[in-house]
Amino acid sequence: MLFNSFAFLFGFLPLALGLHWLVERFAPQWRLGVLAALSLLFYGYWDWRFVPLLALSIGLNWLIAEAFHRTKTDALVTLAIILNLLLLATFKYFDFFAGLGGALGLPAPKLELALPLGISFFTFHHVMYLTDLRRGLAPRYDLVRYGLYIAFFPQVLAGPLVRWREIMHQFDERPYERPDAAERCARGLMLLTFGLAKKVLLGDPLAEYANPVFAAAAAGKVVTMAEAWQGTLAFAFQIYFDFSGYTDMALGLALLFGIVLPQNFDVPYRAASLQDFWRRWHMTLSRFLRDYLYVPLGGSRHGLPRQLLALLATMGLGGLWHGAGLNYVAWGLAHGLGLAVGVLWRLKGWPMPAWLGWLLTVLFVTLCWVLFRATSIDAAIAIYKALFGLGPFGSGFKWRALVPAALVAAIGPTAWVLAHRLPPARWLAVLLALLLVLILFKIGEDANYEFIYFQF
Repeated sequence: MLFNSFAFLFGFLPLALGLHWLVERFAPQWRLGVLAALSLLFYGYWDWRFVPLLALSIGLNWLIAEAFHRTKTDALVTLAIILNLLLLATFKYFDFFAGLGGALGLPAPKLELALPLGISFFTFHHVMYLTDLRRGLAPRYDLVRYGLYIAFFPQVLAGPLVRWREIMHQFDERPYERPDAAERCARGLMLLTFGLAKKVLLGDPLAEYANPVFAAAAAGKVVTMAEAWQGTLAFAFQIYFDFSGYTDMALGLALLFGIVLPQNFDVPYRAASLQDFWRRWHMTLSRFLRDYLYVPLGGSRHGLPRQLLALLATMGLGGLWHGAGLNYVAWGLAHGLGLAVGVLWRLKGWPMPAWLGWLLTVLFVTLCWVLFRATSIDAAIAIYKALFGLGPFGSGFKWRALVPAALVAAIGPTAWVLAHRLPPARWLAVLLALLLVLILFKIGEDANYEFIYFQF
């Protein structure tokens, strides 16, 4: 059930909101249980076969956390983290490594398992809680609260990655009795509408520019220079509007149910350095990688060589987290190398004009998206050859959908800023209603693309 589908917008969402309001009004003690049940129902709509897997994952991690509270045995938390990573590895990476083994002539049968939606995200939520539990930072929670933290439907499929301390205290509030309840709901509807607009009006049309180009490269066909730049630029903006639009919808939906989720994007294509880009792009993943991988690997506390290796390892594993393919690893390592160059540049004290830093950052990030989008290293190389003119020049560069996307991405403001700064007014409500009607017509007319990050 996509957020941008009629089944969700006219079926699940109004029913869930109505049921949640009734329970919050007349039986608040059941509110969290109802939210947890709605979340499992939402998750099961995609593929009911994975509901037991998600429930088992929640139950097993909660039981181990309970055992840790009683015994204070660190090995229990270590065991739980290993089990979570083994589950992720089995479903997501087994066939990838089997393929690598087969390429080396080793006997390596494949499992060919379907990938449970959201497994990368709920695995990281488990790891965050368990790691903080062992550090003595996380308290004990009952099964319903812990289950809702993992499975809360606006975030379960593609984040944002929420720390337990950001959300758990909100579960005990009475959201519709707050003095700002009406304002929160209004801002939630605004975020939902802006997110839908970014996905449907800006992101999806760009898929028609990018998909044929990358498909041609994957099929071994000749890609012209004009096609390569069209496809690469289109994907750079498509993935931004697709993922940030999804996040805006998730934040808006959570607000309608009384929960504030953290911001995940802050106009990343305005970044003046690669370090700045990662502070603005998928912000909750960036801080996860920093706090739970880069810092434990040594960070900047053990000398320059260790810091550079930690950067490479963190970004390489971050790339592998996105997908089981060498192209994802190469994408992550490329960003690690870029960040390492940035560290060395700053240590030398060399100047970098802001405009030049922005230009180099946007160019580097855009070129790296080729690795991310291509279905193989060979396809990525074909696109790179075309980008740098090692092929026919071509013609017919499609730009109409690129121009508005580039302007909105570079100038902003973000949906988060708009939703929190626009004053409540009748004219605004009318404009949003008209925008929503336009979006619904668009959803009904065009192909309804899945969110790119759902595959991770």
